[in-house]
Amino acid sequence: MIPMTLAEIAQVLGAGLHDVPDPDALVTAPSVVDSREVVPGGLFAATPGARVDGHDYAGTAVAAGAVAVLAARPVGVPAIVVEDVQSALGVLARHVLGRLDPTVIALTGSVGKTTTKDLLAQVLEPHGPTVATDRSFNNELGLPLTVLRADAGTRYLVLEMGAGRKGDLTYLTGIAPPDLSLVLNVGAAHVSRMGGGLADVAEAKGELVEALRPDGYALLNADDPYVAGMVPRTRARVVLYGRSPGAAVRAEKVTLDGAGRAAFDLVMPSGRARVELGLVGAHQVANALGAATVAVTLGLPAERIAAGLSAATRRSPGRFEITERPDGVTVIDDAYNANPESMRAGLHAFKAMAGGRRTIAVLGGMGQQADASHARHAQVGRLVAQLGIDVLVTVGGEDMPAMAREAELSGLGTAVHRSEDVTEAITLLKELVEPGDVVFVKASSEYGLGACARALR
Repeated sequence: MIPMTLAEIAQVLGAGLHDVPDPDALVTAPSVVDSREVVPGGLFAATPGARVDGHDYAGTAVAAGAVAVLAARPVGVPAIVVEDVQSALGVLARHVLGRLDPTVIALTGSVGKTTTKDLLAQVLEPHGPTVATDRSFNNELGLPLTVLRADAGTRYLVLEMGAGRKGDLTYLTGIAPPDLSLVLNVGAAHVSRMGGGLADVAEAKGELVEALRPDGYALLNADDPYVAGMVPRTRARVVLYGRSPGAAVRAEKVTLDGAGRAAFDLVMPSGRARVELGLVGAHQVANALGAATVAVTLGLPAERIAAGLSAATRRSPGRFEITERPDGVTVIDDAYNANPESMRAGLHAFKAMAGGRRTIAVLGGMGQQADASHARHAQVGRLVAQLGIDVLVTVGGEDMPAMAREAELSGLGTAVHRSEDVTEAITLLKELVEPGDVVFVKASSEYGLGACARALR
């Protein structure tokens, strides 16, 4: 955060100061929405949540070192009072970014956003001060918080941008206009809120390239026809990447080792270099290529990009997070989110990593799948059986019986167990899991299957 007085912030926001003894007090540290994450010198944004209201924690935040609270009403401690806290954060972030000069890199996609963002940050960090989205803070609230972490020394600002509906990316790019826009893929995530079809998802994702100036760069996945079809929607220069022969940045000679980790030749106009990823799954090649394409466009040489990708580790929790137990059980926590594309990728990676060990897939629902939800859950059940996964544990109702039934009807030998909720699933798994097993846990976050993974760990 660039230093700003409370009076300056209030002026930018057209806000009033309440219970502020010193309007010239400086905010010098990042803004947060969780009082437990307050940094001395920062600003606490009091936002209403599903379970708690941040206004109730204003005093706690100031006691922890917050200079003031950004609030929708007076809270009895120093406060900048605005009509809407979330909107005010966006206005403040846009103002701060206007006073800085980083290269703004925006990325979106139905799957792989957070992993790609983490890979890209690790590639760029050795080459200049880099601020990247924390965890999955990729929405109307999280993106301004990321921007407000930037300061005068920031060279690269890497912003993951999520879209739950049409117009979301237009709003986010209004706060942080991108210099480079990376679109990874178009899939069935949030499809019910976008109109029900993949073309609707593509329309929403394409807002990211429409926001570019003519001197910007649209970095598009040539292997995804919906993404490649966004070329006419931008005035910017276009760089295609993928495995397609016509892509400017390509992956060639892709291999998987015994642990399911991918390696490939990174091929770009200025040369080539071998990448050996530490992340599991063939789908990570596309994520790494997306990150590499940003780095190529910024002028980094192939050898340095390959070295950065090869050394990169997983940073964000709940995404193929691997824990090895003392009894030889491997627990894979991929329960942060799920849609048909990420479910397929995760199951393939899980099976490749397991080798000849016994496999247990613990699966919950995939949210927001509109009218196709029943069929898509059934398809996952069929895939579980086709991959030869030994045990399937379904958690919850709604479309999960379709998944279980399809796995059973395949006749391929997968043992199927049903559980009504997470508590029942944990009890069942404690009976099922044996030393040496590999257990994969995945569902949309609202189903709470992370608790299964934590119990197993």
